[in-house]
Amino acid sequence: MKISLIVVGKTEEEYLKSGISQYEKRLVHYASFNLRVIPSLKNTKNFTPAQQKEKEAELILQMVEGCDQIILLDEKGKEYRSVEFANFLQQHMNSGIRHLAFVVGGPFGFSESVYKKATGKLSLSAMTFSHQMIRLLFVEQLYRAFTILKNEPYHNE
Repeated sequence: MKISLIVVGKTEEEYLKSGISQYEKRLVHYASFNLRVIPSLKNTKNFTPAQQKEKEAELILQMVEGCDQIILLDEKGKEYRSVEFANFLQQHMNSGIRHLAFVVGGPFGFSESVYKKATGKLSLSAMTFSHQMIRLLFVEQLYRAFTILKNEPYHNE
């Protein structure tokens, strides 16, 4: 199964880039994973939040073309414990899905058109994290899920 993490805007902080890169390298042993970056919009100070979400939606919807399942990382999404998330992934792999995409929106979240295209929503925590930080947290949890499924010691260390 191919898994994509689609994000709006590049990762700015070096420590986050380094952490994300570390988990990307680890993930290649379990699945075809790629991080796909949608460039930040330019000249957004004249946009309302709704206008910015709509412009980002156009780019997000282009990026998810051909994906079998689209899961939005959203504060109103379902929360899983790590083992439950691993089981969620296993169910998707067993169902024959070829391409699963997880999407982190821009600073104002998602437009209604993106919500309509999505097949699910996932929340990593009841707490709020920066969109930059969520990228690292997600790839770590994805790696953890695969180690759980393979019964490897990472989860219990």
